Amino acid sequence: MIMHESTVFELRTYTSYEGKLPEVLARFRDHVMKLFENHGMTNIAYWVPQDAPASQNTLIYVLAHPGREAAKKNWDAFRNDPEWQRVRNETEANGKLVLKIESVFMDSTEFSPMK
Repeated sequence: MIMHESTVFELRTYTSYEGKLPEVLARFRDHVMKLFENHGMTNIAYWVPQDAPASQNTLIYVLAHPGREAAKKNWDAFRNDPEWQRVRNETEANGKLVLKIESVFMDSTEFSPMK
C-alpha cells in the first residue's frame, strides 16, 4: 500500500479468553490476514507482549486503511463476508476466543519515517 495523506492507521488490541490466545493467533495467521487484504485493509504488523499476564492473552496489531470512511466500509465488508463468518463459526465451535477488542485510529505525524 502506498501511504497517502488520507491513510489512517488502526491500532487494535485483542484480549482473549484464558487459554485461547494460540487459537486467536492461528485464526489470524491462517485466515484473517488474507481476508483483511481482500477487503482493502493493509496488514502492517502483529505483536504479542513479552511480559505476563498480557503475553498469555493479548494480540496487538496495526492495519492501514485508505481513509477513515474506507475503514468503516472495509470493516462492514469484512464482517459480512461469508468466508469470515464460516471461519469465525468453525474456530469458535468450542466457545468464543476474544473477550475484548480495543480500536484506536491514528494519523502519522509529519516526522514519521512512514511518510
